[in-house]
Amino acid sequence: MHLLCDERGNPLEMAVSGGQTHESQVLIGLLEQAERSLTDDCGELAAWPVQLAGDKAYRADWIDEALVQREIEPVVPGKKNERPREQFDAQAYRRRNIIERLVGWLKECRRIVTRFEKLASSWIAMITLACIRRYLKLLTKKYVFGQSLDFRTYKSDAHTPKKGKSRAQ
Repeated sequence: MHLLCDERGNPLEMAVSGGQTHESQVLIGLLEQAERSLTDDCGELAAWPVQLAGDKAYRADWIDEALVQREIEPVVPGKKNERPREQFDAQAYRRRNIIERLVGWLKECRRIVTRFEKLASSWIAMITLACIRRYLKLLTKKYVFGQSLDFRTYKSDAHTPKKGKSRAQ
């Protein structure tokens, strides 16, 4: 699973590849997919990353060139076996934990982490549902009368046991 998120950890785009595929090979396709989905009806980008942070697996000249071509600053640390690069924004790299927290949140969804689905399309659907749930939670906190709305407070009386009778009877 490959994810692209905004600065608040909200998922913007995702892609799924085989387990034998290196994650850097999916990056360009993920960015092209994000460009299509983040473009509005007028043909303008609604949102686009200024910087893209990745771990050392994304350290390659062709990735840097592809990102710069898309006007994205690569924030990737150098590998031990190469010369140190002049420009490396350590502060921006520290914000990479945002995507790590998003992945951690997805791992809390048991059906996603264990991947019960055999088909990739079904697994993507489960990830999409989890992301929709995250966005709905965000929207209800922001837009429902300016306060958080907790649906657990609205329990129906059908599931509460009657007074004086136990459930075992």
